Amino acid sequence: MIKDLFLSGKTAIVTGGGGGIGRAIALGLSHAGANVLVNDLGVSVSGDSEARNPADTVVEEIEAQGGRASANHGSVAEAKATEKMVEQALDTFGSIDIVINNAGIIRMGEFPQMSRSDWEAVLRVNLQGSFYLSRAAAPHFRAQAGGAYLHLTSASGLIGSTSQANYAASKLGIVGLSRAIALDLGQHGVRSNCLAPSSTSRMTELTDNARKHLMSPEKYEALKRMRAASAPERIVPLIAYLVSDRARGINGQVFGARGNEIYLYGQHRPVRMMHAAEGWTPAQADERLPAGLGAFATPLEVITDVFTWPPA
Repeated sequence: MIKDLFLSGKTAIVTGGGGGIGRAIALGLSHAGANVLVNDLGVSVSGDSEARNPADTVVEEIEAQGGRASANHGSVAEAKATEKMVEQALDTFGSIDIVINNAGIIRMGEFPQMSRSDWEAVLRVNLQGSFYLSRAAAPHFRAQAGGAYLHLTSASGLIGSTSQANYAASKLGIVGLSRAIALDLGQHGVRSNCLAPSSTSRMTELTDNARKHLMSPEKYEALKRMRAASAPERIVPLIAYLVSDRARGINGQVFGARGNEIYLYGQHRPVRMMHAAEGWTPAQADERLPAGLGAFATPLEVITDVFTWPPA
């Protein structure tokens, strides 16, 4: 890989940076010239504790390649821990310029059986964790009139997936959070965008196996081919660009990446309007809405219904 120092002199915090997509991002941002605070609590995709913290291993990899990095083992689900992440970045590297909200867990289950604890745990890490770190960095970004957030969202929330009500809600909530940050801080030179990656990871392996029985053999084989073509390293160039100063005109957007593909997601807008001059009644709605709006309704689809072609 040829080094392209888009991020020379910048400091980035990458949450969930110890493995999978987070590891690829941490290594890639370092390769682009950034100092990297690698945060990882050291847990499984369901939030259970593991042995040696993988953040330390990633830091060793970065340093072996001549980069600068520091490990952080705090939980994004704790506001004080995210404040300490920002403090550590400032103390270690003297600045904070980039926040990558990548940390996340998943606990699958059909909606009628989903426990309150599984709902709360996923929202606490995925959505509240993104808020806590974003909020901790915000005063510094505003004071220096610059900074970039990149939040990892998911097609599970943007399009749909089965047995993932908690995960989908958290990931779609991140889009709303990112949009609000972009609107509130854009005037101060701060940018906030989202990326929905399609990539191989411990999480995708878990979710794909869990829903295998719901797919036809053809769809499952297509999904495996898509995963195989979507190594985590392939999304890193897009991320490095989006958090660089060269992307200063891009704010409040939602991107997707799959294999060698980059795409831009649409966001919620009215698509069709009807009115009743004297106001609506239930009977009028029953008579007019199905015919007038039905053709414009969003289909009830899952990810594999939308991405029907192999990655380019």
